[in-house]
Amino acid sequence: MVNGPVRVRFCPSPTGNPHVGLVRTALFNWAFARHHQGTLVLRIEDTDAARDSEESYEQLLDSLRWLGLDWDEGPEVGGPHAPYRQSQRMDLYADVAAKLREAGHAYPCYCTTEELDARREAARAAGKPSGYDGHCRELTEAQRAAYEAEGRTPIIRFRMPDEPVTFTDLVRGELTFTPENVPDYGIVRANGAPLYTLVNPVDDALMGITHVLRGEDLLSSTPRQIALYRALIELGTAEAVPAFGHLPYVMGEGNKKLSKRDPQSSLNLYRERGFLPEGLLNYLSLLGWSLAADRDVFSLDEMVAAFDIADVNANPARFDLKKAESINADHIRLLDEKAFAEACEPWLRAPHAPWAPDDFDPVAWQAIAPYAQTRLTVLSDITANVDFLFLKEPVEDEASWQKAMKEGAADLLRTARAKLAEADWNSPEALKAAVLAAGEEHGLKLGKAQAPVRVAVTGRTVGLPLFESLAVLGQDRALARIDAALSKLGG
Repeated sequence: MVNGPVRVRFCPSPTGNPHVGLVRTALFNWAFARHHQGTLVLRIEDTDAARDSEESYEQLLDSLRWLGLDWDEGPEVGGPHAPYRQSQRMDLYADVAAKLREAGHAYPCYCTTEELDARREAARAAGKPSGYDGHCRELTEAQRAAYEAEGRTPIIRFRMPDEPVTFTDLVRGELTFTPENVPDYGIVRANGAPLYTLVNPVDDALMGITHVLRGEDLLSSTPRQIALYRALIELGTAEAVPAFGHLPYVMGEGNKKLSKRDPQSSLNLYRERGFLPEGLLNYLSLLGWSLAADRDVFSLDEMVAAFDIADVNANPARFDLKKAESINADHIRLLDEKAFAEACEPWLRAPHAPWAPDDFDPVAWQAIAPYAQTRLTVLSDITANVDFLFLKEPVEDEASWQKAMKEGAADLLRTARAKLAEADWNSPEALKAAVLAAGEEHGLKLGKAQAPVRVAVTGRTVGLPLFESLAVLGQDRALARIDAALSKLGG
């Protein structure tokens, strides 16, 4: 149950190309916000100067715009909690860190990496938890001064409570984490740079986030953040602890979590292949949620109307490329003819098309488009389906030639050419009748008779409806291609 206005956030880091797991998280936050007439905040977590890039930032925003996942506050939109890039909020984090130290919720830790590693190894050998052992938790001023005299620069650690942290996950139900499994943790580096463990909850608090929907990989950090929220409430920085919901892993090949390194994880791959945004988002919504047990294809509006975070399945979701393609194909078929023709055009022009720009004929495309719509899985498939219209010569596919141009093909082609020359080229039915008649003269049914004609004209044994294709191609070009095929056959 949701009480009061909903405020959720999507807070990606601008590193590398956007991936489908990230998009799934954005989609669920967006759908949750829209379902509850709430606010979606886009916040950019760009505090890692070594990995973040402006190019990735721009690509991230462009990808969200392409997908249609709009945001209510954030970059390019503004809002009452600007700026929305963490790299521009450093003073805020420094101020909160100082207040946490002053109130005793955080303390300096002088342990070196070597000392920490040695103590962790000893704890593991003794069968004990290997997290931070609280060595610097209760240092005296004299001990701190001695460490500093050695030239040690401390990090700042948050002091975890000594009792269990329990919360109700919106996806997984009630969860409890015991103190020995959630040790004190760093919130500020030795160089003064704030860590994700500080900046993420601080921004959520300052921006009034009510629900945090994020990946399961971040579940282990949730008790830490809840403890920090409680400290921030005590300081007056936060008003309440948000509700948390942890989304299931997206699995790839071999039952492994889909990572950025997996080729099929890249959002750019799907965009370049010609997935429709609504088709891709429909599939990604099924990675942990469903509209109905017997229905996989639906619109974003239908998803928004039905979306309930309580319906998200906690079990890992497997990414199935074939199913993603199938759902995208269904969405292509749902487009009206005008929208379909417009969606395909980028793949019919430079740089995607293998023909010269001047050879693309928009009139011919409009005429053939309705026959192509049912054949596509992704929009980029259109190029191979209609290349016979815009290339000066058909694609030479040797396998198709060998399959269709068997003994007797030349005789059949001669007869078909003669009958086609006399047919009405404004009528696909008349063209079909001409080829059917040619086949009958040679004792062939239509399927066998049309194969050599199709290969002669289009270069392939399969493709768009033949007789509609012939009508759009036109008599002169079609008969010239049949003549070229006869010449090649020696007839």
